[in-house]
Amino acid sequence: MESIRRTVGSASPLEPRIGFSRAVRAGNHVAVAGTAPIGDDGSTVGPGDVYAQTVRCLDIAVRALEAAGAAVSDVTRTRLMLTDVTRWEEAARAHGERFASVRPALTVVEVSRFIDPDWLVEVEVDAVIV
Repeated sequence: MESIRRTVGSASPLEPRIGFSRAVRAGNHVAVAGTAPIGDDGSTVGPGDVYAQTVRCLDIAVRALEAAGAAVSDVTRTRLMLTDVTRWEEAARAHGERFASVRPALTVVEVSRFIDPDWLVEVEVDAVIV
């Protein structure tokens, strides 16, 4: 079976500058890069609000999945990275609203910071299209 590699971009100005894609599909596997809560206008969505930022991250990640030919039901692993892990329940609520019926493997970790100090969360998503 021939493996086809395809990249999916977004409007992030960081992608060409850093040299990464929002998502990469290789065969039936899709990996979505760390996704920050950036609005269409380039500003941070929901400053100070972990839940709103997580919803935004997931919206961006799901659009990338769909552009790569995957669906939410194909998601096998998610990662929530928070600058304050004591606020995990706010992020988990948004995750549960999106993935309650899918129940992917989930990792929640605390990180010291992100590129933008207003970002409280980033999300990564992996999927296998079956």
